[in-house]
Amino acid sequence: MKIILCMKQVPLKDSQLKITAAGAWVDEKNLNYEINESDHYALEAGLRLKEKAGGEVIVISMGPAARLKQAISQALAKGADRALVINHDQPLFDPLVSAKILAAAIKAENPDLVLTGLQSDDLGFGQTGVVLAELLGMPHATLVMEIQAQDGKLKIKRELESGWFQYIELPSPAVLTVQSGYAPIRYATIKGIMEAKKKPLKEMTLADLGAQMPATVQMHKMYVPVKSKKTQILQGDAKSVAKQLAEKLKNEAKVI
Repeated sequence: MKIILCMKQVPLKDSQLKITAAGAWVDEKNLNYEINESDHYALEAGLRLKEKAGGEVIVISMGPAARLKQAISQALAKGADRALVINHDQPLFDPLVSAKILAAAIKAENPDLVLTGLQSDDLGFGQTGVVLAELLGMPHATLVMEIQAQDGKLKIKRELESGWFQYIELPSPAVLTVQSGYAPIRYATIKGIMEAKKKPLKEMTLADLGAQMPATVQMHKMYVPVKSKKTQILQGDAKSVAKQLAEKLKNEAKVI
C-alpha cells in the first residue's frame, strides 16, 4: 500500500510573532518551526496502516529549503520510507494553490492513499485536503478518527458534533484528512534517527512540476488587536435600565 502524507511546518506554539514593516505577514527571520500538530496524527495513521497492510509511507512537504529538512528528518526518523520536497520561498495563503502544487507532485506517484492533517495551526483554513481530493479525482473524508484497509476498500470512522461518529466505506485510492487525537503519536528512536539519514529524499521546484503560483489570495494587512475598555452608566429606574441593557446586549454586544 503506497501512502502519501502531506506535511506542513508551522512556527513553534510559543513563538513571539512580529509583523513585518509592510504589515502583510509575520517576520519569519528568527522563527523556529515544527511539524503541524494534526500532521503528526496523519503521519501516525499512515505508519499504523503500513504496519498492518505493508507498503510504504512517503512524506511530501513544501516551503523554504532551510526549514524543510528538520521536519522531513523527524518524519523519516519516525518510520516514513522516503520524502518528496518542493522548494519555494514565497508564503502561501491560498489552499487552492497549495493543493495544485501538491497534486502535481502526487500524481506521478500514483498512491493508494493520501493523508493530510485536518488543518494547519497557522492559517487554519482546513481546505487543502478537500481541494486536493477534487484535483486528484479521488473520494475523500474529513475528521477521520480511524482507518481500516481491506480488499481494496477503506473503512472510515469520522468524528461528528456532540459526541457522534459516522462510519463510511470508500474505494481506494482516496484522500483523508485526519483529526488531531487520532492515536497516540510515537517518538523517533535513536535507531530511527540514524536510519533517516540514509533514506531517499527527492527535491523539486515549481518549475520541475510545471506548477504556477497565481496570486489568487493576497494578504493585505495584519495587525495586533487593540485592547480597549469602555464603561457606560445607565440612568433611570430598574425597568428603564433593564430595557436599555437588553437593547445594548442585543444591538451592540450582539450576545442575545
